[in-house]
Amino acid sequence: MIDERFAPYATFLLRVALGVMFLAHSVVLKLMTFGLPGTAAFFASIGLPGWLAYVVFTMEVVGGTALVLGVQTRWVAVLLAPILIGAIWRHAGFGWVFDTDGGGWEYPLYLTLLCAAQAMLGDGAWALSRSRLPHGLRRLTTAA
Repeated sequence: MIDERFAPYATFLLRVALGVMFLAHSVVLKLMTFGLPGTAAFFASIGLPGWLAYVVFTMEVVGGTALVLGVQTRWVAVLLAPILIGAIWRHAGFGWVFDTDGGGWEYPLYLTLLCAAQAMLGDGAWALSRSRLPHGLRRLTTAA
């Protein structure tokens, strides 16, 4: 049973935690640690176009900020999921646990599932805007 009194605040906590994670991986890791040219070189070294690093960085910064603020949360969570699916692809060959050399794929999978949960839950408390899904998807998320 879902406790209706606390559900908006739990959704808020999920939203902020997910947003902060995206901001940390973009600003701290990609920008401040490796630098955007270094991140682009890494993308190229694993067979992706280098310019894609700039797209991913921008999506993570904008999306992470939108999640923290509660702006179109459902759509943002859906649009950020492909980045995490790409991270699963990147780490798939290194095993399950993230402490292996090259990292494992469980953490990106976990974050992908959190994005799916956020998209289903919606904005939660203290959101700047309410996001709306198309009618068919809205029906799926309100069936419980």
